[in-house]
Amino acid sequence: MPLTVVHSQTAEPRATGRRGPRPCAPLSLAEADVLRIVADTRTPVFVTVRAGGRRRYSYWRPLDSATGRGGCYAALPTAECDELHAAGRIALGDPLTDPARTTYRVTAVRTPAGPARAARAVRARPHAA
Repeated sequence: MPLTVVHSQTAEPRATGRRGPRPCAPLSLAEADVLRIVADTRTPVFVTVRAGGRRRYSYWRPLDSATGRGGCYAALPTAECDELHAAGRIALGDPLTDPARTTYRVTAVRTPAGPARAARAVRARPHAA
């Protein structure tokens, strides 16, 4: 099932003619897989931008004791990551710059929660005598 991002409702449903929040376009399988990896807080994802402008999104793949695979850096598809960044689904953190490259931490953008409903005031009713 493709992941979708849901925006909080900003106008009254009667004014817009819509009910509920409006979902964004569905993600492709590759974008959903990238977003799953980026959203996992245990897996830090970084993008390295070289002096020539080349970007490489990567993360550390931990060693899987069952299969014996992992324990290495893995690259993510740049095109899908760039599309997610352009769509506002991932964000770049503060830059760490050295002479040959700039590195940013990549994080998933959390959708803001809808407006909190106001708690209804409970009125004390006078009891009939």
